[in-house]
Amino acid sequence: MGVVSVDDLQISPSGDLHPGKEQQAAGVGILLQIMMLVLSFVLGHVLRRHKFYYLPEASASLLIGLIVGGLANISNTENNIRTWFNFHEEFFFLFLLPPIIFESGFSLSPKPFFSNFGAIVTFAIFGTFIASVVTGVLVYLGGVMYLMYRLPFVECLMFGALISATDPVTVLSIFQELGTDMNLYALVFGESVLNDAMAISLYRTMSLVKSHAPSGSNFFMLIVRFLETFVGSMSAGVGVGFTSALLFKYAGLDIDNLQNLECCLFVLFPYFSYMLAEGLSLSGIVSILFTGMVMKHYTYSNLSEKSQRFVSAFFHLISSLAETFVFIYMGFDIAMEQHSWSHVGFIFFSIIFIGVARAANIFSCAYLVNLVRPAHRKIPLNHQKALWYSGLRGAMAFALALQSIHDLPEGHGQTIFTATTAIVVLTVLLIGGSTGTMLEALQVIGDGHEFAGPVGESFEGNNGYIAPSYDEDSASGNRLRMKLKEFHRSAASFTALDRNYLTPFFTSQNGDEEEDFDDPMPSSGRGDFRPI
Repeated sequence: MGVVSVDDLQISPSGDLHPGKEQQAAGVGILLQIMMLVLSFVLGHVLRRHKFYYLPEASASLLIGLIVGGLANISNTENNIRTWFNFHEEFFFLFLLPPIIFESGFSLSPKPFFSNFGAIVTFAIFGTFIASVVTGVLVYLGGVMYLMYRLPFVECLMFGALISATDPVTVLSIFQELGTDMNLYALVFGESVLNDAMAISLYRTMSLVKSHAPSGSNFFMLIVRFLETFVGSMSAGVGVGFTSALLFKYAGLDIDNLQNLECCLFVLFPYFSYMLAEGLSLSGIVSILFTGMVMKHYTYSNLSEKSQRFVSAFFHLISSLAETFVFIYMGFDIAMEQHSWSHVGFIFFSIIFIGVARAANIFSCAYLVNLVRPAHRKIPLNHQKALWYSGLRGAMAFALALQSIHDLPEGHGQTIFTATTAIVVLTVLLIGGSTGTMLEALQVIGDGHEFAGPVGESFEGNNGYIAPSYDEDSASGNRLRMKLKEFHRSAASFTALDRNYLTPFFTSQNGDEEEDFDDPMPSSGRGDFRPI
């Protein structure tokens, strides 16, 4: 037998190894991942304890991944590492993203969210659509004018859709630490929750349009397909949530010897909702988000007290782990991937264009919202600027860009992926690190009283723009304003419907009781809407 060379022991990119060596390499890879997770949590705690806002936790996790990936890239172990630490968008969408999105819906405090629901929906749905279209059109015009790499119009719209997915984890954590105005926090958080689902729906719809031959009915089919996806996914999520509420109300699982079964079933329902939507070619993100909201509002109160504590801690735990791992995972892959840095103009002008598109989103939507609000409830200009500044790009945009490599022709997807990578690193590290300075400059930092007590207390006074009011004189002849006010009244009617009919039917509570949604345990994830 010949002598086995060192090269024979290396892990090939395709993963063709002796089983023993493959298992050893996998063990080393998992060990490295655990070490980076531990380092990220410890470093994040130290930074938070010393109030060092120039390097937020998400930015620190991204940097750790970048550094370790860079070291692996310049060493002889690159191929070894790539086999067990490559960023797979399927793994991201199926395992890492669902607990993060569910926790966002599950940890929502309903009063601030639904009091601002009209504004949040305007920013997240209509505003994201505006940002996507504006970005796509500007990128296309930039290519036509030879300012940047030219892409077909539909591919420009796909890029606009994926890059409009904001991920303000860094901003929200600093908002909470500094005691930022509760109203602004509600808008940024609410937009980020619905924004991802909207961006995914737009991207998949444009991808579907691209796969078919161009026709005059494409635009109409685009709207129809998006409405089918969004409404169908929301209906699936709400349906699963209501089904779980009825099961836990009538199954009698809230006794001591069945608490393990109770918790297991509760944990399985969110993934059932997500996979159901994906199996029906809908959006699992939209579905699991609304499942989280419905399960917290109805199913959660049907659990025993011990089970309530367990599921709250469990979803907070896996969400924090998944979120931290996503930023490490993303930083590592950014350093390891082959990028197309030859089109620097595409990157430069894309950064400018998404800033312009974000401004068109925020300021136009704020104008529409302020059009129907009384003077004391209008969104002030400094809050609008903070909303514009908080539009960081993160893991969702990165995952969709990575998917675009497979969806688009060779070269096009690689260019979009490289530009998205540069935008993610720039926004998370630079904009995220300067958030504290931005908040001070815009004078939106409160004295902390907004987060000091129960959420409901923050919305009773007249010093904010949250509590709905219909006592204003509406005889202005403005038909749009009247229609929107009727929508607000219908929302108030839904609140009464929920209190009088839905809550008594789906829960074992009395309809007059008010559910306690304020979990005292603070969270560092996207679902952070707990007062501290």
